[in-house]
Formats: sequence, structure tokens, C-alpha cells
Amino acid sequence: MHPVTPADSATSIPVVTKEQLKRERLRFVDFRFRRTPSALGTAEVELEWLEQTRMVGRASGQSSAHSDLRIAAEATLRAIEQFAEGALRFELVGIKAMRVFDTNIAIASIAAREGSGPPTRLMGCFLADDDPTRASVFAVLDATNRLLGNYIATR
Repeated sequence: MHPVTPADSATSIPVVTKEQLKRERLRFVDFRFRRTPSALGTAEVELEWLEQTRMVGRASGQSSAHSDLRIAAEATLRAIEQFAEGALRFELVGIKAMRVFDTNIAIASIAAREGSGPPTRLMGCFLADDDPTRASVFAVLDATNRLLGNYIATR
């Protein structure tokens, strides 16, 4: 297969080589979190694959310091599941912001299931100095990174 030339790109979908697929990963595009006056939190996470396919995951729930992390993590998992089109399923076991080695981190624990196989436990973390809620998105992406890389390589 050959990549599409610029002259062809206006009329056709780009063709992707197997080598490109092996190197490509889901990319973070945007994160939005809103709290209403009635203490409802809503998160939207937007991911992109190959600069042409975008997935938006959404989650909402009662807002608090801890539940905001969970809402953001759940929105991230919904975007990843949308990308996997049902081949991968995820359950958030836990998400926590904590202080470790004089810095704040968000750490995520996820149970992942591929098809009808047994669940696999995944862990990821990310520095949370500026925004722990946003850091929970990246902790989930860190946890799922290798599994998604393997999934993309076999697509």
C-alpha cells in the first residue's frame, strides 16, 4: 500500500501502511470538565487516531474532589472503548490523587477485558501538580497505552 498523495487527498480517504499503524497511537486532543451550581460534574475527553478519526468520551456524576477524578477517568475509558468498537472493555477499579516523593500524582487502576478473555489489571500514573482531574485522564492513558498499542498493531 502507498500513502495517498496530496492531489488525491481531497477526494479519498488516506491509505495507511502497516508500518504507520505499528507506530501510531491514540493521541490526546482535549479535555473539558464542567461543574454546575448543583454540584454535577461532566467530563469530555477527546482522542484522535491517525489525524482523521476522533472519539469523544463523556461521563458525569456528583462532583467532589475525589469523584471529579473518577468522572474524568470514566470519560477517558468511554473514548477508548469507542475507538476499540467493542473489542476492548474497561472497568475503572480506582483512581486516586496522592503525594509521593514530594510531588502530586494521579494513579489509575483499570481492569481490561479483550473479547471474552479474563480481565487484565492495568496501572498508570501521571504528575498532578497543576490539575489532578486532568492528570487522571493521562493516568488512564498511561495505563492503557501498551494494551492499545498491541490492539492497533493487530487491527
